[in-house]
Amino acid sequence: MKENKYIRFLLFLVVNFLALAIGVWLMNDGPRTDWYLSLNKAPWTPENWVFGAVWTTIMILFSFYMTKLSFEYDFLDKKLMTLYVVQWFSNISWNYIFFNQYLIEVGLLSITLLWLLIGYFTFEHVKKVKGYTLLIIPYLVWMTIATSLNAYIVMYN
Repeated sequence: MKENKYIRFLLFLVVNFLALAIGVWLMNDGPRTDWYLSLNKAPWTPENWVFGAVWTTIMILFSFYMTKLSFEYDFLDKKLMTLYVVQWFSNISWNYIFFNQYLIEVGLLSITLLWLLIGYFTFEHVKKVKGYTLLIIPYLVWMTIATSLNAYIVMYN
């Protein structure tokens, strides 16, 4: 049973970091482009290095969270895995939509969907995973900040 737990964790870790890698690749140097640098950004926009540190931490914690959740339900529970996959694709697609295609309004819709999904994961499963909910809170907080940054760009550009 312990091996299975570690295998699941490793699987979630690899898949989550794959999402980050694909997202970075799809954004095509987005934060360093003239387009992004010329945008009127929110005063609370973090330094660029913060994004990498935060996303690394979030994906590690989210991997622990999903591992726990996968033991509370059937590992391949259709609803759970569908929502996880939608979350995964939403996370990746925002990078492409926002940084590669410059569709800031569509990006806001995409990131809002991601925020709602993470909110759902957080509050729908709190009774089953109890204290493990603390592992997904940073993801929800970060998505709240990221959504506000995107909304600011939509409103002031």
